[in-house]
Amino acid sequence: MVKIDKIELGEFPLLLAPMEDVSDPPFRAVCKANGADLMYTEFISSEGLIRDAIKSKKKLDIFDYERPVGIQIFGGDEESMAMAAQIVDATEPDLLDINFGCPVKKVVCKGAGAGILKDLPQMVKVTQAVVKSTKLPVTVKTRLGWDDNSKNIEEVAERLFDVGIKALTIHGRTRAQLYKGEADWSLIAKVKNNPRIQIPIFGNGDIDSPEKALEYRNRYGIDGIMIGRAAIGYPWIFNEIKHYFKTGARLAAPAIEQRVEVCRQHLNHSIEWKGEIVGIFEMRRHYTHYFRGLDNFKGFRTQLVTLQNKEALNSVLDEISLRYAHYEPVA
Repeated sequence: MVKIDKIELGEFPLLLAPMEDVSDPPFRAVCKANGADLMYTEFISSEGLIRDAIKSKKKLDIFDYERPVGIQIFGGDEESMAMAAQIVDATEPDLLDINFGCPVKKVVCKGAGAGILKDLPQMVKVTQAVVKSTKLPVTVKTRLGWDDNSKNIEEVAERLFDVGIKALTIHGRTRAQLYKGEADWSLIAKVKNNPRIQIPIFGNGDIDSPEKALEYRNRYGIDGIMIGRAAIGYPWIFNEIKHYFKTGARLAAPAIEQRVEVCRQHLNHSIEWKGEIVGIFEMRRHYTHYFRGLDNFKGFRTQLVTLQNKEALNSVLDEISLRYAHYEPVA
């Protein structure tokens, strides 16, 4: 049984990655329904929380049906991160995660996200400040290092464990790689095999099929896997991996009716949480992913990204079901 502090996550948990502009409550709802064991919010600026910024506060929304769920914050200043941790505490998530992995320039240039990988002493100070400021279990998501010449994840893991984190997720790339090239899990395995580190170690990067999930579980010995981009428009990946682990056989790929139905659920959650105007607008980024691979889909996509009311969108989704009723999904 894998546990983060007292939170039980099963034998080999599958985590949904925190992804900016993706991992909001509507997206988390469909991933939870399709097998995700632990999920995180989009990352939230510590400075934004302290300033009471509306966008940052909105990202604190969590719901009982998604538990266990963690709230992820980022920042490079220990005082601001400690204050943000206290704000998060009051919303009562199951855990608090620190983002030390985001490679985006606007985050990195503030010494936050992956930017702090260049300053390990500050990384330790920030982590320690957060751990001391909250009653929640604190976890961290980070990368192998800043670049190929500074892959310091083994030292990072020991130092962060020593100041009290309860789990560590490692993306198998450096900041310099961004999301390019192949993720290297060999250093993740070294962290997992370090007898000093007695917390769960989760791997992240490039897991896009049940076969690869099983291969990486067996080869690298990690405690669980975090899945990000492969779940966008395809939340079924969590249950597909679990089924493959149990049986060695692939679940059938979702039929068009399933794809339409989960897309519709996602749309409904989006409208419920954000209101009709914003909910419909922000759902537009997901349609291409839900209906990837369908021939001659451009006309339907144009309607989905231009229509502005729920009834019209539902009619288009109904049309898609009929038009592609005989479509053969590819597993």
